[in-house]
Formats: sequence, C-alpha cells, structure tokens
Amino acid sequence: MGDTAAAAPTLGLTRSNAADPPQVTFAANDVEFSGWNGDILAVAVTEKDLQSGAPDPKFENAVLKRLDGQLGGLLSAAVVEEDFAGKPGQSVVLRVQGQAFKRVALIGFVAHNAGCLQGLGESVASVAKAAKATSAAIVLASPNVIQQEKFKLHAAAAIASGTVLGLHEDTRYKSEWKKVHLKQVDLIGLGSGPEVDQRLVHANHVSSGVILGRDLVNSPANVLTPAALAEEASKIASTYSDVLTATILDAEKCRELKMGAYLAVAAASANPPHFIHLCYKPTGGNVKRKLAIVGKGLTFDSGGYNIKAVPVARIELMKWDMGGSAAVFGAAKALGQIKPPGVEVHFIAAACENMISGTGMRPGDIVTASNGKTIEVDNTDAEGRLTLADALVYACNQGVDKIIDLATLTGAMRVALGPSIAGIFTASDELAEEFVGASEVSGEKFWRLPMEESYWEDMNSGIADMLNTGPMQPKGGAITAALFLKQFVDEKVQWMHIDIAGTVWSHKKWGATGFGVATLVEWVLKNSSS
Repeated sequence: MGDTAAAAPTLGLTRSNAADPPQVTFAANDVEFSGWNGDILAVAVTEKDLQSGAPDPKFENAVLKRLDGQLGGLLSAAVVEEDFAGKPGQSVVLRVQGQAFKRVALIGFVAHNAGCLQGLGESVASVAKAAKATSAAIVLASPNVIQQEKFKLHAAAAIASGTVLGLHEDTRYKSEWKKVHLKQVDLIGLGSGPEVDQRLVHANHVSSGVILGRDLVNSPANVLTPAALAEEASKIASTYSDVLTATILDAEKCRELKMGAYLAVAAASANPPHFIHLCYKPTGGNVKRKLAIVGKGLTFDSGGYNIKAVPVARIELMKWDMGGSAAVFGAAKALGQIKPPGVEVHFIAAACENMISGTGMRPGDIVTASNGKTIEVDNTDAEGRLTLADALVYACNQGVDKIIDLATLTGAMRVALGPSIAGIFTASDELAEEFVGASEVSGEKFWRLPMEESYWEDMNSGIADMLNTGPMQPKGGAITAALFLKQFVDEKVQWMHIDIAGTVWSHKKWGATGFGVATLVEWVLKNSSS
C-alpha cells in the first residue's frame, strides 16, 4: 500500500516506502531429499523423532538416521551439543561440505493443527533469512504424522503460508531494511500433482491478503486516514476489476441514508468519513449465495470525550482500531485472486476517526441509526458499535443471506481470551459450525461465547431505545456489545459477530497479525462449494 500513502503529504511529512510482499515460488514433489540441490535442506523434527531409547545419540528415525550417515554423524553430534529436543521454536543449522545442499537445518515442530504447521513455515523463513538463502527444501522426518491425504493438502498450504508470512517484514517506515533473498521452496513428501499445486497457489493468494491486512493496521493514523483506507479499497477493486467493484459514500450520501450513529462518531474529526463498499461477483454469474463481511474501520480512536487516559487503554496503539476493516479488505484481495464461483460477497467498512472537538459527539447525546433506532451515548469510547450499527443495516439492505462482522470492539475480550483467541457470537449453530470448520483449515483460533439475552436489560435507556454501553461495563462487556449489534441485523439474516480486540496485534513482535483474513477466505470458499 506504499504508493497510496506516498501520494500526498501527511502530518509529520511521513511518506512510506513502496514495499511488495515476498515473492516465493512453491513446488511440491516426491524427489529424493538426500540429493536435493539448493541452499538449505530443512528437516522438520518432532520430540518423538529424537527418542532413541538408548544412551547414545544415534537416531532411530529413518530419515534422520539416513541423513546423519550421509553427513558422517554430524547431525547426531549437533543434536547433543546444541541440546536440540525437537520442540517448536528450536532449530539447529549446520554448514556442510561435499553435498548438493549447502546447509542442513533441524527445525522443531508439532503437527497438531494448521497453526502449528504455519509455525513450521515461519521457522524455516527465519532460518532462510539468517542464511540469506535463495532456495530451501522442507521435509518431515516422520511424514506419517500427517496421514490423511486431504490434511496433507492443507498442511502443504499452511507451511507455504507460514513461510511467506515469516519472510514478511514491514519496512515501509524505515530508512534501512534487509533484502528478502528466498525465492524458491520445495515441499518434499507431502504429495505432488495439480491438486497440491493449486493449494500452494491458493496459499500465496491468502498470504498476500494477510500481509495487506498487517500493513493496513501497522500504518500510522497520520498516513492511513479514512480517505487513504478508501483509496486502498478502491485500488483492490481496480486491480481485480473482473470480479470486484467499489462504491465509496461521502458524508452527504451517508446523511441521505440516515446513518446518524456513524456520522456522530465522525463529527469531531478534520478527516471526513468514507463509507466503503466493495462487491465481489463471480465471472460466470450464477450466484447461489450472498454474503456480507463488515469490518470496524476506526483509523484512530482517541475515545472522544471519554478519552483513553489510562495506560491500559493504549491510546498510542489505537491505529489498530480499524483491524476489522483490514481483515475485510485483506480477504477481498485474496478472493479477487482466487475467484470462487457461485457466491456474491459484500465487503463493507464505515471508516472514520473518533476525535475530540467542539463539533464532536458528547456523552449524553442521543443519535439515530439508519433503521430508526435511537441510542443514548453514555460513553463516547464505545464508538465502534455505533459505526457498525449503520454498516450492519446497510449490509442487510444488500439482500444478503449471511453476515459476519469483525471488530476490535472491547477490552473485555482481551481480558477474557488473551492475544491468541478471538470471541465469536451468533445465535446460529449452523453458521458457527461453518465458521469453526473454516478456522480448522486456516489455523486461527476462535471461541464461541454466549449471547446472554438477560444482560440486555442493563442496556435500557429511560429516554432512548437503548444505551451504547450500559452500567454493567466492563462486566460482560463483550456480550452486551454483541447484543447491541444484534439490534441492527434483520432477523432473517444469519449473523455472527467476531471480537478481535486481543488478536489484532502482537505485542511480542510489535506489529499487526493480519488475524481473520485466512478464516474469512476459507468461510467464503465453503459457501462457494456448498
């Protein structure tokens, strides 16, 4: 997204460097690994692979035993010297002589799910970056840890996706950066042929969407304004114009559509709101199902008059408050490349800033959403649900069958599920099962939470239809937020709310995660094929 950000001067005169996602070609084959020719032969090892049952360090695992013999015992010696146990995150890299490959790496992993396999790919990427390798091969020491042929396809895609994402580093705002050298990765022993090749191409498409999602969230608010986010979305539509169109509504058009809740949030900012709507239609027509994906699009959230004044509020990170819309547009980019048949998808974000000024929304104000319902604003820092209210009404008006919304909505969710798991809320068991099935392919983690209707009593207002937070806040805050959003969804539409407040950002890596993109793509594909 560097070109858009560089197009106009910003506060602080910040301009981003143009940056393309890593370009890696993947090939799946069943060649003999011991004679593979390239820079790094990466052997994925589990703890079980290293259990010899004997005091000496010799391997019993057939792959490791054969490779160790080929290298004159170098591997077994390194395992002992480096205390390598095959645990995830561990690795040993050796430079070798007289072989077709220049280095051999032992990389610890577990094969419990797609997320673990993605972690394997990230570890390979880390080793390859350190060695400045241009080529790598990945082989499992025990291929039978992945038994089902269908899971082999997903495993290959997960490893490939992890490799690309592991190579990616957001350097757009740095004056110096390191070049990515890795261009070719061979996956050995996970099958071969058109089906696995297609999954590897699919993995690259999804990874490009995840990287876009990361880049959007990482972009500072002085660069990624609502207008800039709208421009990024429009760029996606123009790039894949055979299947995507873009509609951008300005404040005047939103006023005509009676989006009073959304416009109230946007009122204090000097940067005007942009309501963004991308529409995916398959090239062959014949639409069997219509979906909408709605993302919260607060490019910066000060909290308004209920300003984020305490350290735990992390006002300095509130650029991430558009993480829902980042996931939405990342999924749009991936699907624009994959082009699934039989499904129409609407990608929607009500982009704006929540700021403080004399024209801004005040605590105690009453705003009116586009479905006519009135809301007493008892907390201006519960603004995301106000923008989503009008976005959900708009989505329902597109005649869709199912809606999923994603939002960095509540601190309560960060407390409840932490940094790795997002909370999902839905009254539809069918939609929940469908989405969880998609997450098993993507490797992302979600947990279904209750829609406890009795909590809604605390959202009653004496002078309007509802409050926007209620006196229970923050107790059960994620639940009451979901119940609030429910008031703006047509009862005939299957709907799910996803709170990604904890998963949007990695404090360990100090950067955006791109969370949600991969599962949204898999969910759309499930609806395309069913």
